[in-house]
Amino acid sequence: MLLPVLLLLVLGAAPAGAQSEPQLPALPNSAEISLKVERDGALTVVEAVSVPSEATMTRRIPLRTAAPRDRDRIIGIRDVVIEGAGNAELTDDELTVKLKGGTSIVRYTVDGAVAEADGLTRVSWQLAGGWDARLELVRASFAAPAIPNAVSCYVGPEGSRAHCATAQIAHSGLTRFSQQNLAPGQRMEISVELPGGTVPANARLEPSKTFAGAFVLTAPVGWAWGGFALVLIAAAVGLALLRRRDRHPGDALPVRLLTGKAFSSPDGVLPGQVGTVLSGRADAVDLAATVVDLAVRNYFWVSEEPGELTGWRLVRRNPPDEQLTDYERAVFDLLLPGESESVLLSEIQAARIGVESVREKLDDSVVERRWYSRLPGRLTRVGLRICLYGLFLTVLLALTVGYAQLGLIVIAAGAVLAVAARWLPVRTGAGVLLHRRLLGVREALLATKATDVPKLEREVLLSRALPYALALGEQERWVAGFAELKGPPKIYWYGKEDDGEVPIARVSDFTAALVGTFAATRQGRRLEA
Repeated sequence: MLLPVLLLLVLGAAPAGAQSEPQLPALPNSAEISLKVERDGALTVVEAVSVPSEATMTRRIPLRTAAPRDRDRIIGIRDVVIEGAGNAELTDDELTVKLKGGTSIVRYTVDGAVAEADGLTRVSWQLAGGWDARLELVRASFAAPAIPNAVSCYVGPEGSRAHCATAQIAHSGLTRFSQQNLAPGQRMEISVELPGGTVPANARLEPSKTFAGAFVLTAPVGWAWGGFALVLIAAAVGLALLRRRDRHPGDALPVRLLTGKAFSSPDGVLPGQVGTVLSGRADAVDLAATVVDLAVRNYFWVSEEPGELTGWRLVRRNPPDEQLTDYERAVFDLLLPGESESVLLSEIQAARIGVESVREKLDDSVVERRWYSRLPGRLTRVGLRICLYGLFLTVLLALTVGYAQLGLIVIAAGAVLAVAARWLPVRTGAGVLLHRRLLGVREALLATKATDVPKLEREVLLSRALPYALALGEQERWVAGFAELKGPPKIYWYGKEDDGEVPIARVSDFTAALVGTFAATRQGRRLEA
């Protein structure tokens, strides 16, 4: 009973300790090789090489070899020792062994020969390859902490699938290989399959130093793509929230038209800016509202001339001063350029004066107040510029250190930024808040009853709120409410040439004619929200 137990112990221990010094070669130009996989995954190699007297043999072992999918296998060799006549040179690219006549023993340790795949451990190494002389016979033994599942051995030029003469697993677990007549430069390559987890894997793959290899997906590149995806998701969520806020700013906020006895607009918004704040684009109504506001503020006098087809004239009352914004001054100079004292609506119509003439100034005024932003347009240009930088970076990385996909990430980021910027709302948070307050102005206009307004405040409220009522499409109802009073307030900025009394209802006719002069109004325009 004791004998079988001892036999099992010996067999079980054989793979781990079976390796010994290789036999010395009996033939010139031959090699006896011993390989052992250590428990840390290192591969210990001992080669006994016989070189004919008065001859030399040189072997070059590259430390970077081609692997599938545009990758290179990186090998590390250390602890190189030569016993006999010869020397070794180890560089970053290769190990060069030069042996002289006689038998020499070459010892070294290999890191990177063990790979893990499909739950199996695979050890690969070239027993012979890179020799500048013919090898008459190569024999090798392989030992590992576990008995191999399978072995393979190929000979011939790189890529050849010709099998070795011998590749077998002995009963003891020691694996043996042999091959005769290897021509100079031909390799003898083995692959040993061990149970998974036998030793830790240490195979190292890097992108090949080729154009295609520069685009290989590596761990750093994968992390970069992952980070880009997270940023993209966060940006998409943020953009969706901003667009939702822009489409649905919220309900109207309460607004008081009179503070004390003075009219005040929310955030100091001008009547001509209302359309841009509400809908993003001004039209003839906004230009007409600006003209009425200038008249209300005593820069224009509006007079009727019954003999004219379009019977209203704008007369210079006060010169433009520092109280006017650049946009308002542009409107004033457009209508009364230079020393002009007055202009008929028919003359304005003939000159084809419209909102396009002052749109740039109007847009600038809204941006200056930070209700709208030019950030989307700027981001589009920045995104396109980033794409160009990314293209340059991609080419640079592909031709130098690799990781060219980092450049592709930069290109993708620039493209996303350029496209997403077109979807980014131009209305700011302050603009959204003002939008709600302007809706509050409209509700206040609709809720105001002229009879409830104190008599002393009626004249100011009627005229000062009129440009906003026009911009919000409520001027007819606003004027009609005050026209129904027994003693309607006076329109202090409006009159006939003979200073006759003007019915208040004529104000609605004037505003309609003014809008028509600046090119047909759009009905039901900006209050859907």
